[in-house]
Parts: sequence; structure tokens; C-alpha cells
Amino acid sequence: MTSGAWSDSIPGIGTFFVGIDIAPGRYRCEDGKGGWWVRFTGPGGGDPVGSWPLPSGPTEIEIACTDFAFETHVPTSWRRTAPPRAPEDGSPAEPRPVADPTLRAELDTIVERRRPLLWLAPLSVLALGLVGSPLLGSLWLVGLGMLAVLVALGTPSVSLDLRRARELERRRDRYLTPEDFDGEGRAMLARVQSAIDTVRDSDVNREGLLDAVDNAVTLPRQEWEIAQVLAKQSKLRADHATMSGTAAIPEVEAALRPLRDKLDISVDAVTRRVEALERYAERAKSADEVLHAQRHLEAIAEKAHEYDELLADTVRDDLALPAIERLTEQGDELLRTLRERLAKAAEAGSELPPAP
Repeated sequence: MTSGAWSDSIPGIGTFFVGIDIAPGRYRCEDGKGGWWVRFTGPGGGDPVGSWPLPSGPTEIEIACTDFAFETHVPTSWRRTAPPRAPEDGSPAEPRPVADPTLRAELDTIVERRRPLLWLAPLSVLALGLVGSPLLGSLWLVGLGMLAVLVALGTPSVSLDLRRARELERRRDRYLTPEDFDGEGRAMLARVQSAIDTVRDSDVNREGLLDAVDNAVTLPRQEWEIAQVLAKQSKLRADHATMSGTAAIPEVEAALRPLRDKLDISVDAVTRRVEALERYAERAKSADEVLHAQRHLEAIAEKAHEYDELLADTVRDDLALPAIERLTEQGDELLRTLRERLAKAAEAGSELPPAP
């Protein structure tokens, strides 16, 4: 579940870094009763926003591109239902953090190595209870047994999350946040991520009609490499503005012009790379349209036999017309007979003598 190739679900318990473990977007859990969640917003996650306790039934949460991490403790998992919302004012969407695709696996390996050691804490508490029970009685053992259970339930998730966060901080050069880019860099990175998401979320990719394995490896690597270049360009643009100063000195401008030309060459090169990704995304979108059209044609083909049956019924209707017409003629003959008999009865009734 590396950057650009996440799954569409989040486990119910744990802390997950946006852009490393999970993709931003709208998530839903079917039952959050008694649980809680915390979004760590702002640079480095210094502005937490949370909700506790959650009510019974479904709960939804919007994880923004600018969030640092998401901590959750609910009975069920979270399922991604929609991508991040576009800004209401029409401004370009903020890019999400980008990480070295190998970073998550590296962090997971470190955490898994420490997992067995975490069981020493509850086992130590239980051993203390067993040792002290002959002197302090069974209540001591029961109390420490309950404490051992609480430690076993709470220590692994909390300790491993803290360990993972510390290891991530030591590898700060292995991921980039929106604050590492200037406006031009953020706009370009947003284009990269939009193209990658278009490919990743396309039906042809989900159904394996594209090379899903190659996409899961190549696209995150492309995103990370482009993001590194964009971050360097952002820094050099800031340095260039600082070196230029407020006064336009010809000698300074002449010295900076070759540097600016090299920066422009780099920008042009990465732009071509971004445009190539966007062309790939357009191909995936076009392939989706063809796939949907094919599905419609298949649905129409499946309905064709119903039309054949309708046509057969129509032929039977045509064959039944003479019989129906004969019945109609018989009905008309019966009606004429009845009218004649009613007329004769009326005539006979008029010949009766008047009542006294």
C-alpha cells in the first residue's frame, strides 16, 4: 500500500500517515459505536482534530490532502468512498504528501521486529501477580491479571504507532509535504497526482485490463521522482529571488541568467514528463469509455432474446386474428338474434289486453 497504490480501506485501529499509508479522500465505516478518530492537520500534524465517542451506525470522515496523519479506533474498517473534494472557490486542489515508495515497507519492517518485545510488558505484570499471590492473596492476582489484559490490549497499538512516528521523523528526507513546494511546484504536483489517480481509479486498471502490477510499481516511483525535482526547483526559485534582490543590478542579472536558463530547462523537462503522465491518464479515461460502451452493448445483446420472444408472440397474435374475428362475427350474430327476440317480445306484449 505504497504512495499512489493504496488500497481503498483503512483498518479500524491504528495511526496512518497520509501519502505514505493512506490516500486522502472521503471514508466511511459502517459502525463506529463508542470509537473515536483524530485527524492530525497542519504542518507535521501539530493541529489535531478529533471526535469521540462516535454514535452507533455509519460514520463518515474527510481526510484532506494537507493532513499529516489519521488515528482511528473503531470496531470496523474504513472504506474510501470518494476522492478529496475540490476547493469550493475553484482554486487548484492542494497536492497530498509524497513519500519514497519503499518507505512504508521499511517502517513496517521496523515495527514488526519490535512487536514480540511488546508482549514482555503484560507478561511481566502477570508474572508479578503470580509471584505475589501467595503473600497478597487471590485478589492481588486477579487485579494484576486484569491489568495485564489492559496492557496487552493497549500497549501494542500505542507503542508501535509511537515507534513508527519516531522512525518516520528520522527519515524526513524520504517524504515531502505541500509546504516543501512553492505555488508553481504545488500546481505541477497536483497535475501529476490527478493523472496518477485517474489511471489508478480507472475501471480498466481495477479490472486488470491495464498492467495493474506495473502501474502499482511505476506510478508511485514516477510521482516520487517528479516530486523530488519539483521540490528542488521550488527551493532554487526561492534562492534565485533572494539573490536577485529588490534592485535590478545588471551585473547580478547577467550572473543569474545562466542559472535561470538551467532552471528553465529543468522545468521544461519535468513538464514534458508530467504531460506524458497526463496523456496516459487520457488514454485510461478513453479506455474506460470504450469499456462502458462495450458493457452497454453486452447488456443490449442480453435483452435481444426478449425482443425475439416478443416478435414470436406478435406472429402468434397475427395468426390469432381470424379466430378472434370469427368470435366477433358470432357475437354480432348473437346480438342481432337477441335484438330480434326482444323486438318480437315487445310486439307480443303490446297485443296483451290492458289490466282491469
